[in-house]
Order: sequence, then structure tokens, then C-alpha cells
Amino acid sequence: MIARPAHPGKSEDQAEAMDKAANLIEALPWLSRFHGRTVVVKYGGNAMVSEELRVRFAESIVFLYYAGLRPVVVHGGGPQISAMLDRVGVESTFTAGLRVTTDEAMDVVRMVLTGQVNREIVGLINQHGPFAVGVSGEDANIMQAERKQVEVDGELADIGRVGEITDVTAGAVSGLIADGRIPVISSVARADDGGVYNVNADTAASALAVALGASKLIMLTDVEGLFADYPANTELISRLDVDELRALLPSLSSGMLPKMEACLRAVEGGVPQAHIIDGRVPHSLLLEVFTDRGVGTMVADAELEAALLSGNGGHLPRTQRHEQTAQTSGETQ
Repeated sequence: MIARPAHPGKSEDQAEAMDKAANLIEALPWLSRFHGRTVVVKYGGNAMVSEELRVRFAESIVFLYYAGLRPVVVHGGGPQISAMLDRVGVESTFTAGLRVTTDEAMDVVRMVLTGQVNREIVGLINQHGPFAVGVSGEDANIMQAERKQVEVDGELADIGRVGEITDVTAGAVSGLIADGRIPVISSVARADDGGVYNVNADTAASALAVALGASKLIMLTDVEGLFADYPANTELISRLDVDELRALLPSLSSGMLPKMEACLRAVEGGVPQAHIIDGRVPHSLLLEVFTDRGVGTMVADAELEAALLSGNGGHLPRTQRHEQTAQTSGETQ
């Protein structure tokens, strides 16, 4: 018998292949549970500024699509807006942590979000196939808003064309999803006065997730997640329910507060799971969705989550669920 020549490094190659296979198998139950489900992803922060992370984000979105999920992207573009305002010589000021958006600044915001950032995201995704369709929140009145009121030192302050979402008409987005597309939506809303408002992308993503009956809301941020007592405590909170989150809200920083409020509103509106993850980590989106450990912080409703993970789970608004619970209780008494 002639001995086969040795292949140096073969055992290492096999071990690496087995590790990859194990990772794929770990994703199997999550692929099964979320196949056909809508996942709304809020995209922003440093993940939007870094060229490498932009490419990785687009790859992750396409992976979700090929894995059978139905991703929807909602984006802002704060750094790009600031850069363009500086370039055209429009002063950018902030009040209560919010950009004061004059009519002149709103023209720039609209141009950057819908004409620049949206097109870049669509282009990166469509390098992998004809998937993404870019729209603005004002298209088909997808998002409608009223002027946002803020209080500074006990008095209301005018911050211009900054809006608070009042309604979401998700039919156009649902139509794109049904057509096998990936909607990419800029956070500009139709105003009650006939114009447009700049709206917080976290809030927009949350409202859209509720309107679409999404199974997940995932917020990409510039931090690892939520910490109980940062910076004194750097232990990440991996999971909490709505009551625990409500108790924590008063202690949160101004940067984290709107994100966690958006997660809370989504779960209260019937989205089983809402996540805060670090967009600076390549493919953190896939780690959160398809691994047992996940990353970041998840806010969940136990009842909705149980239905989702058992395979029965659709979107069931909280009010309806309470009505059904009350009816069931009445029948058993």
C-alpha cells in the first residue's frame, strides 16, 4: 500500500471548518424562528461614518434577507448633516440636546438624508442584488409628525422644524416587503402644516416597527449597550423587561435616553424584542440575531417573546392582549 502524502495544516483546516459548521448549526433555531419575520434596523452613528463598517452593515442586511428574514432599514445622518451645514455656511445650534432646525437648515437636512445618505445605503446593499429601495418618511405619508415642544429652564423653546411622530402609514413599506425588497427609509416626516419635519431616527424606527408588526427592533449605536450605573458599573445589562426599563429611565444619560425610550415604546406597542447593539463591531447585527449569546442589551415582553420563539408569534398589540387575557379570565371564573 502506498501511503498518501501528508498535508501539512490539514488538521487545522478541518478544525476551522468544524468551527464554522458549529456556528452555522447554532444559527439553525434562530433561522427557523425568524424566517419570514420583519426586522426593523435603525442605522446610524459610527457604523455609518466608517467605510468598512458601512460595507459590513450592507452585507449583514443582505445576509438577513437571504436567511429568510424581511429587513427594513431606518436611518438618520447626524454627522453628514453637520458636515453639509458647515460646508454651505448654515449655523448649526442645539437646544436640549436637539438640533435647532430652521427652514434653511431643513432644506439641507432633507437633501442629505434623502438625497445622499439614503442613496449611499441603497447603493451598498444593491451591490449584492436588486434588493433595496430608498424612500423618505414623507413618501406616501409613511411618517406624519407635529412640531416638537421642548422645555428649557421651565419654558418652552422653539427648535424649528423638528417633529414628533403622530402617525405611521405603513402600506407603502409593506408593499415593498411583499415585493421582496428591502425598504431603506430616511427619518423625514410629513408635517401637519404641509411641509416636512426632521424626526429622531430612533423614534421613527420604533414607530415603524410597531406599525409593521415587526418581530424585532434593532438599534445600532456607538456603545456596547445599557449599563446599570455607568461609569461606576461597566457590567452590561444583557436583558430587561419593560418594568425594569421604566424604573431605569430617570437615571439614563441624555444620549441613551431616547434610544431606550424608543425600545420601550416598541415593546409596549407589541414588538416582542427590542435591542441596543454596538454598531462599531462588524456584523454585530448577525451576532445578535443568530447566536445563543447575542450582544448588547435586549428589552423583551415575556408573553410576546414566548409566542414568537414557540413559532406562534405574531405581533399582538398590548391592548388587544390585555383584552384577550381579561376575556379568558372571565371565562374561567
